[in-house]
Amino acid sequence: MIQKKICILGASGVGKTSLIKQFVDGIFSEKYLTTIGVKIDKKVVETKADTVQLMIWDIEGIDRYCGFKPKYLRGASAFIIAVDRTRSQSLVEGTEIFRQVKETTDIPGVIAINKKDLESSWHWTENELKEFQHPFVESFDTSAKTGEGVEEMFSYIANILME
Repeated sequence: MIQKKICILGASGVGKTSLIKQFVDGIFSEKYLTTIGVKIDKKVVETKADTVQLMIWDIEGIDRYCGFKPKYLRGASAFIIAVDRTRSQSLVEGTEIFRQVKETTDIPGVIAINKKDLESSWHWTENELKEFQHPFVESFDTSAKTGEGVEEMFSYIANILME
């Protein structure tokens, strides 16, 4: 079976672990647990071309204090940058993470604009979102809580990697 490494990156608290848990196990927990280092989950996905096992690397939150560790991207086939729709600072941090990733590798990246279910707390204008989405292969409005957009995002990545 073909395996592909996918890294999910973003600031602390944007919902990276929750997105993975929703995709892999179909569950959501309100409990917040900080990821330290890397946690790896796997899921087999059927694509148009073949079956692929996604090795999803949940990388600790990246902020100004802990910085970016390019070694985590070694061997990755794609990456996801998760941002929190309710925190404008996560958009700024996501932009910086994207820049750092692209200095390290040229693999495709998508953006998960997470916490769609918290519509009353959204902080960004449509123009800010369009400007941020521009360099990504694709963008997905997601909710780790409801599952909206999560399966589609990982399925999209699996399919582009198997083309």
